[in-house]
Amino acid sequence: MLLVVENALKTYSTRTLWAKLNKDTMNRIIKADLFRYGGLSGTKGFLKGLRIEGFRYMYLLRKISESKKYSVKWFFFTFLKTRYSYKYGFQIPSTTEIGEGFHIGHFGTIVINRKAKIGKNCNIAHSVTIGQANRGKLKGCPTISNNVWIGTGSVIVGNINIGSNVLIAPNSFVNVDIPDNSLAFGNPCKIVSKEDPCEGYINYILK
Repeated sequence: MLLVVENALKTYSTRTLWAKLNKDTMNRIIKADLFRYGGLSGTKGFLKGLRIEGFRYMYLLRKISESKKYSVKWFFFTFLKTRYSYKYGFQIPSTTEIGEGFHIGHFGTIVINRKAKIGKNCNIAHSVTIGQANRGKLKGCPTISNNVWIGTGSVIVGNINIGSNVLIAPNSFVNVDIPDNSLAFGNPCKIVSKEDPCEGYINYILK
């Protein structure tokens, strides 16, 4: 009987620890998201951030990810996110893997497939689509690494890899792999090697 109790306590302690770690991780992610908007931080910065469409939407998305599915919190945040999806034109599933420090520059139509993967400290502008190819050698969704700036009207599609420190110019069509430290532009996409292409474009990164 004592052994059963000890095992139960260990299981409880492990679950509590994991819950705390997950919560701490999510808090870090939300802080990093907030900081991207002009270096906002703290309670005052958070309240100001909630007036910014991009942060407000991502905050709700992060809280859905943190919540137990079908819990009261999950339904509450899902309801709000759905409302703002229609209001702002953002279509970003809560199951999409998006790293910390995600920055939405302007509200307007943004469509991201739920199977896409996006790294840390990425910027995305309005009228951007990150989608899935349904057939052929590119069947699948993009994987986007860290520190990627995606300009207005760009389309990124297929099972491709976008490296770190990449700037994708407005109105580009990208269906090819892009190496690290590159500038991509045009339709069809052209790639130019460039050191620090996102300098001055990706700012306020939480250390």
